[in-house]
Amino acid sequence: MHDDRPLVQGRLERALRQFIRPAQYGERVPLSLSVWHTPGEPVPVGEALTASYEPFATGTEWGSPWSTSWFRLEGAVPQTWAGRHVEVVVDPGFSGEGPGFQAEGMLYDATGVPLKGIHPRNRHLTVAERAEGGEEVRLLLEAAANPTVLSHDFEPTHLGDILTAGDRPIYRFASADLAVLNVDVWQLVLDIEVLSELMAELPADRPRHHEILRALEDMLDALDLHDVPGTAAAARTALSSELAKPAAASAHRVSATGHAHIDSAWLWPLRETVRKASRTFANVTALARDYPELVFSCSQAQQYAWVKEHQPHIWERIKKAVADGNWAPVGSMWVESDANMPGGEALVRQIVHGKRFFQEELGVETEEIWLPDSFGYTAAFPQLAKLAGVRWFLTQKLSWNQTNKMPHHTFWWEGIDGTRVFTHFPPVDTYNSQFLGSELAHAEKNFRDKGRASHSLVPFGWGDGGGGPTREMLERARRLRSLEGSPRVEIEKPSVFFRAAEEEYAEAAPVWSGELYLELHRATYTTQAKTKQGNRYSEHRLRETELWCTAAALRSAEYAYPYEALDRIWKTVLLHQFHDILPGSSIAWVHREARDTYARVLAELDALTAEAVRALGPGDLSVLNSSPYPRSEVVDTADGPVHVNVQGLGTKSLAAAAAHTRDSALFAEETDEGITLTNEHLSVAVDRDGLLTSVRDLDAGGREVLAPGTRGNLLQLHPDHPNQWDAWDIDKHYRRKHTDLTAAESVELVESGPLRAVVRVVRAFGSSRLTQELRLSTGSRRIDVVCEVDWQESEKVLKAAFPLDVQAERSAAEIQFGHVHRPTHTNTGWDAARFEICAHRWLRVAEEGYGVAVLNDSTYGHDVTRTPHEDGLGTTVRLTLLRAPHSPDPETDLGTHRFTYALLPGAGVGEAVAEGLALNLPLRVADAPDVAPLVTVDDPAVTVESVKLAEDRSGDVVVRLYESRGGRARARLTASFPVARAEVTDLLERPLGAADADAEGLTLSLRPFQIVTLRLRPA
Repeated sequence: MHDDRPLVQGRLERALRQFIRPAQYGERVPLSLSVWHTPGEPVPVGEALTASYEPFATGTEWGSPWSTSWFRLEGAVPQTWAGRHVEVVVDPGFSGEGPGFQAEGMLYDATGVPLKGIHPRNRHLTVAERAEGGEEVRLLLEAAANPTVLSHDFEPTHLGDILTAGDRPIYRFASADLAVLNVDVWQLVLDIEVLSELMAELPADRPRHHEILRALEDMLDALDLHDVPGTAAAARTALSSELAKPAAASAHRVSATGHAHIDSAWLWPLRETVRKASRTFANVTALARDYPELVFSCSQAQQYAWVKEHQPHIWERIKKAVADGNWAPVGSMWVESDANMPGGEALVRQIVHGKRFFQEELGVETEEIWLPDSFGYTAAFPQLAKLAGVRWFLTQKLSWNQTNKMPHHTFWWEGIDGTRVFTHFPPVDTYNSQFLGSELAHAEKNFRDKGRASHSLVPFGWGDGGGGPTREMLERARRLRSLEGSPRVEIEKPSVFFRAAEEEYAEAAPVWSGELYLELHRATYTTQAKTKQGNRYSEHRLRETELWCTAAALRSAEYAYPYEALDRIWKTVLLHQFHDILPGSSIAWVHREARDTYARVLAELDALTAEAVRALGPGDLSVLNSSPYPRSEVVDTADGPVHVNVQGLGTKSLAAAAAHTRDSALFAEETDEGITLTNEHLSVAVDRDGLLTSVRDLDAGGREVLAPGTRGNLLQLHPDHPNQWDAWDIDKHYRRKHTDLTAAESVELVESGPLRAVVRVVRAFGSSRLTQELRLSTGSRRIDVVCEVDWQESEKVLKAAFPLDVQAERSAAEIQFGHVHRPTHTNTGWDAARFEICAHRWLRVAEEGYGVAVLNDSTYGHDVTRTPHEDGLGTTVRLTLLRAPHSPDPETDLGTHRFTYALLPGAGVGEAVAEGLALNLPLRVADAPDVAPLVTVDDPAVTVESVKLAEDRSGDVVVRLYESRGGRARARLTASFPVARAEVTDLLERPLGAADADAEGLTLSLRPFQIVTLRLRPA
């Protein structure tokens, strides 16, 4: 039999393109236009209502990059259109780029009430479903001239900053019309698309394929292409029987939820995200009026807060949509943050601030972590989720893995402490579904848990300011609810999906243990180093400020704990942990503003700390230790360096702190071969190239730490040309070529004791210049490397290498509230894919009985390799210091950088934890009285993470601590203030039960990496 399918399909495609789709809108009448081009930054609608407008004609250019123009649209519905469906249809000059990556607009009525966003796939505003004729139309269009920044070839562009983008108009206004929507034609297009897409996914030998094909052919026969509106109803009738055939009972079930993933900053600045969220949220609340079945799942409390502040009308509509069941707040977090680099307490606050906002503002207790687009997920998340009352976890990004596919889509995810959270990542492999036939077929075929489970989630809608779900998507969902050959589609809340999936699969679901490592975007641990440093410094400065503010509040009834200021600062830091800000993958404008914001945050935190220290009362010059561990180290004072001993979480007068230090055993020796620095613990040799040639651990019998024949602190420069995703990716081929930076302009002994010895090394390479100070202090087991780099390279990556004489099977890297082990070998594809890894304050490699840690104060990217040497096998640890990609910021990281890293020989995990905290929490010297540690824990395996006052302003003290070494701990916690009551709480400081307390303190029994939050009521 002759196969005429290509002929029918060709006929259908031409009919759709040339006749049917163009007939969706019939008569059109242009609206009259006038314009006010806003000077400077966006303004509220109230200002636009009173501005002076000038006539404007379609076809005219408008909009320099990042500018805003306000257009008045005026007209009246013709009397002859009475009884017709009339819409305003606007095209301000949409480009071929996807929704959310070009011009966008918001329509307001004549009084300034926001109505609806205008986007490339959502250009209409309904005037009347059945017009009376003569209706006046008076609207304001706030049009944003957002440029397209990211090209498919990742070409450098200066459009990513308003300071460099220029002022040439980038759009040409195409049209603004009143138009008649031919509803039958519009519905016919949707009928055709759903059936033809389904047919395309069905095997050609399936009867269903041919049934649809013949129905489409009959539809074309019933349609007069020269009178599509007049014959559309008959054409729809020809398809109705095929659309009515129900899905099989065994069909895959899809829980569909509306979605609009809006990056809180990315290829646009933060201020534009405020408007993107407003436009999308206006669309969704308008759409819910016409489609009561709509459920829109929306995360990121920060975006809700923006809309509440800037668009109160939309905020009221959101609250109504939540109450009506059309809107599902999800995610439990302040923003969809990066999930590797935020510190432990910061991730806690992400969840606390997110959940608290949804509870207080919308009356919703969110039950899921919702991170579809973050670049890998810390193994601390399952425990954090459980401690916040979260039951479920969702991601999509793992489908982007370059090498290995995750073996399951629904599973139990097990964290480092053994806690499990029920997890799903949708097999549709997108969080911007349009209900295309290809998407649903892929979800069904791709689903890896068939046989045990039959249910998956599909988030649908345009993201990133593209407008969210559309009416076309809702119409498709209605047709796909039960359609033979297709998965069943039900629009519902994610919580409904998760409960059904748990009921179906929970007992049989497999377990994934450890981190969810994304085999892509590994350079996000390094790109935009100043943003990462600002985050690290802010996290630790917040820790200090909260501690000393708590101490001040306990000692002085007159002192007012700065709740509002700390809340605001935390939210600012949390916002900048968004997964395109902290990872360094946003435009130049975003990171320029981030640098300024972090500077303000740090200055304000220093001022708050100084105020709290003054409130402690009068005292002599004292040493303040905000680390939970006792410190014995050298501090700088106005009179020079002083060696001090000071307890953790307390203060001690400088005189008393220095009184119990022993005489320094540090000395420096300079020879023709180089310089040797020696203290009680280490002997360090630096050659005339400024490299470490020997590091001997005197406490381990003079054991050599560096591998034979190697030199440490070796800077290595690699070409860095990823295949794509410049700011995001470091591809493995970068390792094939590198230059060792061994030449030094100068190597000088600039300080030789008695408390500290310093070797200064100056290097020049390419267009860059670097100064390093290698520091060894009396009593210290650390060699600190203090760096200042004028970085002027292009598409290079700078690494610092430490080849260690340690035969390590695995590395241990600090993460939030613990550490993870990763193999140093490449036995499997999973091992080989982890060629760049994330670590927080330390990374440690060890063999039985001996370990070495590398510490840092603001670096996250590392790599660890097994390295043969002349006497056996060693391990090389490298820190990834700086990169220089060109897209989306063409001048990424150019400029001066200051940072510190350190080598810690003979380090156990406990020493790595304590010294990592010490490096990141420098001792302060200030006038203050002696303050006993606010809390003390007698087991060093238990690390105090934070000390603060309770958020409910009760005056209770909240202490968060965790087991940090990976073993069991039984400890006693004592407070330096009288405690009337002690409770164990969840992360939101809600009681879980009484603590095990007596007159001597609290008894704690912790599992490996267990987190405990205590609430102490002062007596």
